Amino acid sequence: MSSVHDHAERATAVRRGRLLEYLTIVWNLLEGIISIGAGLLAGSIALIGFGFDSLIEVSSGAALLWRLHMDAPERREKAEATALKLVGISFILLAIYVAFDAIKSLVKGELPEASYLGIAIAALSLLVMPYLAKAKRRVAAMIQSRALQADSRQTDICAYLSAILLGGLLLNALFGWWWADPLAALIMVPIIAKEGIEALRGETCCDDVCH
Repeated sequence: MSSVHDHAERATAVRRGRLLEYLTIVWNLLEGIISIGAGLLAGSIALIGFGFDSLIEVSSGAALLWRLHMDAPERREKAEATALKLVGISFILLAIYVAFDAIKSLVKGELPEASYLGIAIAALSLLVMPYLAKAKRRVAAMIQSRALQADSRQTDICAYLSAILLGGLLLNALFGWWWADPLAALIMVPIIAKEGIEALRGETCCDDVCH
């Protein structure tokens, strides 16, 4: 009886995880399209970079969605390892892109126009992403998925990048401090890279207290 109950609980948690990944993919697609469009209109390299970051995160969400559809006991372990590697690769790609985008912004020194649409999408992302990350961590702990735990960390990083973008856009709009955003983004690069390396090594932790 206990085994049946545990199986039912796991199936419910897996379904919840799939829903969270669907929400992540849809949100990041919308976020990416709007950010790139707003960035092109305002001439904001940082905003365009944030849009491409969102599209990179779609690949991580897709990898986890595939993993959660492969939760049968005989497939689970292999799917977990593959998804964890894919998430690790997306972390590394994200770190490379953020570093490239930030350095390019600093070297060019272009002064973008204020983008109030960009400010709005960054603020919304800052509200949505922490909720998704927390919900993913709960599901990851329930089904003991290191891949989903790693994906929750990527969602956390999306929230950090949203805060950095929002700060940079506001400082540019209010004071003309165009350099604030790329400088802050560079600080994030080693953190993102570290998460990617740990995911590739399979070292990501998977419990409620893991941050």
